[in-house]
Amino acid sequence: MAIDTHAHLEMEAFDGDRDEVLKRAAQAGLTAIITIGTTLADCMKAVDLAEKHPPLYAAIGIHPHEAKGIDAVTYDALRLLARRDKVVAIGEIGLDFFHNHSPKEVQLRRFAEQIELAEELDLPVIIHDREAHAETLELLRPRKGRLCGVLHCFSGDWAMARECLDMGFHISVAGPVTYRKADRLKDVAREMPLERLLIETDAPYLAPQPHRGKRNEPAYVVETAACLAEIRGLPVEEMKRLTAANARRLFRIGDGEKA
Repeated sequence: MAIDTHAHLEMEAFDGDRDEVLKRAAQAGLTAIITIGTTLADCMKAVDLAEKHPPLYAAIGIHPHEAKGIDAVTYDALRLLARRDKVVAIGEIGLDFFHNHSPKEVQLRRFAEQIELAEELDLPVIIHDREAHAETLELLRPRKGRLCGVLHCFSGDWAMARECLDMGFHISVAGPVTYRKADRLKDVAREMPLERLLIETDAPYLAPQPHRGKRNEPAYVVETAACLAEIRGLPVEEMKRLTAANARRLFRIGDGEKA
């Protein structure tokens, strides 16, 4: 039992062998995968895939890289997509001040708007935060008690994690926790309350150490689970079970169907 809470199976990287990737995920023991849109076109593709494959669920949102292209039509389209049964979150939304493919002020405005959309639709958020920790926290603080979700592929320190937890958020750990120099992330994983911990691949990106440099895929989430189990002194199967239960609770999904 394991759930990959963040993959991008709708992306072109999987067009050649998507069915085989899903078979390997099942063989690795995954019971669900959330595939995450980053553009409107990919959101539509993610929802279509989720409806075709029972283990898949979809999140819909516009990545900060694409924030400059958002308009009113985008939000209308996302509202329509959100009505479909396999949509479980608004994401991937947030801030990326490392690449700055969209201007900072545009990213901030569009992030706030998509948070408001999540509140309107009563869906959790999946947040991208790269080199924008202070700004992310500033936008989230006023929504304490009104918003739930996850900081995906967490890259902050324990002080940031603690504040996110206090606001009711989950923390998701990806392949980088398996890297030799990931001491800060390992420290966060060691301190995390287990009931707020999620695991993910961010496939096709950020493959864990045994596969580093290759295309990532959902089956590899078991490597992250194994690393976290070692950090926390738990059996691997228990780590998979705990993180899967957390994912089902946050995203309100059951065994093969939306709860």
